[in-house]
Amino acid sequence: MKRTIFSLLLLLITVHSQAQEKQLTIRGKVTTMDTPLINAEVQSDRTGEVVKTDAKGMYQLQTSPGDLITFSYPGLADMEIVVEDVTSVLNIKMNSAVNVLDEVVVEKTKIKSQKQLRMEYNSNKNLINTAFGILDKDITNFAVRIIDKSQFLFGGIDLASAIQYRAPGIRVDRSGDFYKPVIYLRGSALGFFPAIYDVDGLILKEFPDFVMIENVERIAILSGLGLGTKYGGQANGGIIVINTKGANTYRDPITGGPYDQALLRNNIYEGSAISKQQADKNVPEYLKDLYAATSEKEAIKLYETQAKAYSSSLYYFLDVFGYFSAKWQNKAFAEQVIQDHWYLFKDNPVGLKSLAYLYQVLGETAKAHELYKEVFILRPNYAQSYRDLALSYVDTGDYKKAAAIYARYDYLIGEGFIRAEDKDFTPLLEREFSNLLQLHGKELTGKDYSKGPSLNSDFEGTRLVFEWSDSEAEFELQFVNPQNKYFNWEHSILADPNRIKEEKIKGYSCEEYLIDGSLTGTWQVNLKYLGNKSLTPTFFKVTIYSNFGTTSQRKEVKVFKLQLKNVNQELFKVQNSMSLVSN
Repeated sequence: MKRTIFSLLLLLITVHSQAQEKQLTIRGKVTTMDTPLINAEVQSDRTGEVVKTDAKGMYQLQTSPGDLITFSYPGLADMEIVVEDVTSVLNIKMNSAVNVLDEVVVEKTKIKSQKQLRMEYNSNKNLINTAFGILDKDITNFAVRIIDKSQFLFGGIDLASAIQYRAPGIRVDRSGDFYKPVIYLRGSALGFFPAIYDVDGLILKEFPDFVMIENVERIAILSGLGLGTKYGGQANGGIIVINTKGANTYRDPITGGPYDQALLRNNIYEGSAISKQQADKNVPEYLKDLYAATSEKEAIKLYETQAKAYSSSLYYFLDVFGYFSAKWQNKAFAEQVIQDHWYLFKDNPVGLKSLAYLYQVLGETAKAHELYKEVFILRPNYAQSYRDLALSYVDTGDYKKAAAIYARYDYLIGEGFIRAEDKDFTPLLEREFSNLLQLHGKELTGKDYSKGPSLNSDFEGTRLVFEWSDSEAEFELQFVNPQNKYFNWEHSILADPNRIKEEKIKGYSCEEYLIDGSLTGTWQVNLKYLGNKSLTPTFFKVTIYSNFGTTSQRKEVKVFKLQLKNVNQELFKVQNSMSLVSN
């Protein structure tokens, strides 16, 4: 940030405190393709201690915040995780290094690359797109049966039945919970083990009932021992590969004809994300029971019973807080629920941030502000703590204290106390400080910046800021533009390990996306949650700024609880340069 601006504000600097290091015990399970890894090594960089996983893939290690833990296993890519103050469970899924784009297949004497196969995909019905690249059914070491979309009879039939009717030797078992289909393929080892599913490269063990038959482009039934080299032991029951229309539309950017999926900005979105109503069907049973209550009195009585069973889960009480605030508009009771279980929140920055998000979406900015101050005390060396507290001061109208926090942060960066100056986080913070001066500079310096050129002259339009409560959260954001074309940004250790490592070391968990004012129309944002290395959910906050940096700037905060994994779901739609239009 400009030193000349911050120098005017250094008199407002507050006292910086350092967090005391504490010892932690982390534990978890190491797997690959859902199979436990035995004797995988887990090493602490700080102490040099190495432990190995047991027969169930479990491990336990003594460590401390800031330590770098390395997970390694022969033949698999190493994974590095930075330990945080709240780290206790790290369930690690290790992967082999697969270079899909460089793979080739041989057909007679002609070698075809993955790029060539993608170009042929729409016209060659012998091709199927898998998690490991496009396969030609005539050149594999296992059996492949392909069903094209033209072979499906719709008329109310569901996807499981469509597969059963079009591929002989398939048995569909619907005797389980909620009559969810389980498919078995005919064969020796097959038939004893259920099939697994590869949906547009996403490998699932449960039937993907979120896929509508109308959106299916092609299905392949894979069976045979050769599957183990790609999918591992979980493929004993065979694989059902499902290619949907939206994810497998390859188009040439010049001709508009079939071409390359790698050019994501040219992909056509065909409604593959499930709606909020569909996603809500997967909420915890305790919430379903609460929403089934016919009166507030009945709901309170049910809560009193449930609370005994969930007394150690802060996520349960966050859900209850949101339920009574939204369903019955009883904020006093919701607040009492939190106070009665404050012991779960007081020393947990993840829980405090999640609660602050909920307060913000309810318009309780003063209460959210108090929580951000608590997080700041717990995490004084996190860059995100400074940003959150500065913005919280802006929300409460205390612009001078907000500027003081920005100034303090800039000073600590300059002195090397905080390592967060980089290409991702620093520009975001600079934009927000410039925005503070643009809108409230007169109160800070006596100069009215709002009447001059914008301090964010490089951007005008709609600004989207994404934040997540748990630094371990992994997800994929999908942006669909007004021309119905999409592109994805994946936040995961597999897609961008350096980014994840930097976030943990420097202490931030946010990202912005700028929609230029010239790109008018309705944009849709979808999200696929990939998990957070534990069994807990993640709270995800989105702040939508319309007409950013102008006197007519407006913002809206939305909060989502991410729990349903590996399913693309719609978050919201936004009209560029105007207000939120749906959800």
